[in-house]
Amino acid sequence: MMIDGYALNHRLDDAIQLFEKMPVRDTVSWNSMIKGCLNGGDLITAKKLFDEMPGRNVVSWTTMVNGYLQFGKIEVAERLFFEMPVKDVAAWNSMIYGYLKSGRVDEAVNLFRKMPSRNVISWTSMIDGLDYNGRNDEALIFYKKMVGFGVKLSSNTVSCVLRACANVMALHLGVQTHCQVVKLGFSFDEFICTSLLTFYANCKQMENACKVFNEKLHGNVVIWTALLTGYGLNHKHESALMVFGDMIRMAVLPNQSSFTSALNSCSGLEALDKGKEIHAVSVKLGLGSDVFVGNSLIVMYTVCGSINDAVAAFSNIGEKNVVSWNSIIVGSAKHGQGKLVLTLFSRMIRDEVDPDEISFTGLLSACSHSGMLQKARCFFEYISRYKSTAIKLQHYVCMVDVLSRCGKLEEAEELIKNMKVKPNSIVWLALLSACRMHSNLGVAERAAKSILDLEPNCSAAYVLLSNIYASAGKWSNVSRMRVRMKQAGIVKQLGCSWVTLRGVRHEFVCADRSHPLSEKIYQKLDWLGGKLKEFGYVPDESFALHDVEDEQKQEMLLYHSERLAVAFGLVTTAEGSTITVMKNLRACGDCHSAIKLIAKIVGREIIVRDSTRFHHFRNGMCSCGDYW
Repeated sequence: MMIDGYALNHRLDDAIQLFEKMPVRDTVSWNSMIKGCLNGGDLITAKKLFDEMPGRNVVSWTTMVNGYLQFGKIEVAERLFFEMPVKDVAAWNSMIYGYLKSGRVDEAVNLFRKMPSRNVISWTSMIDGLDYNGRNDEALIFYKKMVGFGVKLSSNTVSCVLRACANVMALHLGVQTHCQVVKLGFSFDEFICTSLLTFYANCKQMENACKVFNEKLHGNVVIWTALLTGYGLNHKHESALMVFGDMIRMAVLPNQSSFTSALNSCSGLEALDKGKEIHAVSVKLGLGSDVFVGNSLIVMYTVCGSINDAVAAFSNIGEKNVVSWNSIIVGSAKHGQGKLVLTLFSRMIRDEVDPDEISFTGLLSACSHSGMLQKARCFFEYISRYKSTAIKLQHYVCMVDVLSRCGKLEEAEELIKNMKVKPNSIVWLALLSACRMHSNLGVAERAAKSILDLEPNCSAAYVLLSNIYASAGKWSNVSRMRVRMKQAGIVKQLGCSWVTLRGVRHEFVCADRSHPLSEKIYQKLDWLGGKLKEFGYVPDESFALHDVEDEQKQEMLLYHSERLAVAFGLVTTAEGSTITVMKNLRACGDCHSAIKLIAKIVGREIIVRDSTRFHHFRNGMCSCGDYW
């Protein structure tokens, strides 16, 4: 007992001294000492004792096999296992577990089939290991065989089965397993309760998840977090945040996962104010510098348009990981902070954090949004030459985007043709999007054809090509494109802009008069129209994509959805505060010019996030430098 006590308290030297002083050592004492050495991280001493042990039994051999597996020495463990003179079921289970943990699934399956006898741990290890290695369907087949053999289920088995059902959304089998849970009396087991919540959430059955949760008053943060995460997974972010609030009121202290899920829901709702509240709670609970909470804060602030707060959250993280660096690099790139991204990347390298494919995607994206063509070429060359295994489709998309924005359309087209991976429609769309900016109809038509060959019902290709024809005044081609879209049943996505104010989302479409404050909104737009003329603003009618009179074109531009959203922000928020507008499509070029001047006229920062990036308008300027 003393040897076990010393080993458990990490006093390995004392345990060895006591062992050596023992006048008589039986098998139990030898096994305890070997196990103590392994638990203390001393594999060499454990092996020495095992070799010196006079009368090894099956426990001695199994302990040593487990020790080698614990230290990742799978081949040595395997050799020792097959040398064992006698193997009990525990020894077989250990080797199967080791194979599964190291990804050698087929060997585990073969060994399982050779077992002379199996117990519930054998079956559970196979089910859990197959699911862990992504072979979820096979895991469920093993479960059905286990039931067929009449093996009594343990609570651990049920948890593993429910996880596998959740991963493949096997609703029917999961419900049957839930019935087994009730029959076996496992309903109030906290691990099973968590597994049931995750299973029903993955299967889009939140009503059933709530029923499981409400069967008992829980004080376990893991169960609360499972419900919170389930709501977020099903895009029911308001409900997720209500659960988080209930946790606080019920004095259930959130953990890192709770904060991560709650902040993800804030990102889904673009609810900056709520995100700041949750940030404050995390600081009060001492998790403000936690890496997982910090990473979620970076994403939340980035998505909600507050890049400065995202940078501050990044700075406050104690031990940054690659996700932290990637989150701030990708976020800064979306906000057009090209120089900041380069600085962050340099710091990342100095801190000896290895960049991955996401890091390079963020880096190339920043080059694209900031017009840094030469730097993009250097980075892309670096990935191609030194990171050949890491170059991915998204890197090609970014490079095509950089070249296209800089007017190198033919070079971008050639790059696509010579890609080492098969191009998809997204690569060609990056090229097509830039063709309008550079008025290159020939490349646009070829890019559109390539997209439609890959994806015949791609509405974006039809709309972009139609818009390019409209900008060029080729109205017959525009009509032809619209007829083709109608015949194919393709509907153009309606442009929509919105502002989230005190947790409520206010949406607008072009010339929208449905909002209760429409009268004030249009009065503000009319007033701004007058002021814009004083500042020399002239509408760019090429962005009015209809064959109508000039006066009608100007009126259409005046009431675009992003302008309505900006006007709403002006009439509902305090003087001097920042207005944040979100849009589902690319920002209109004419609106971009107008909002720059509006920001100067009203003396406010206006942030507009379109489908590509964030634009920060201040004092007549935009963060994108008109490069978008």
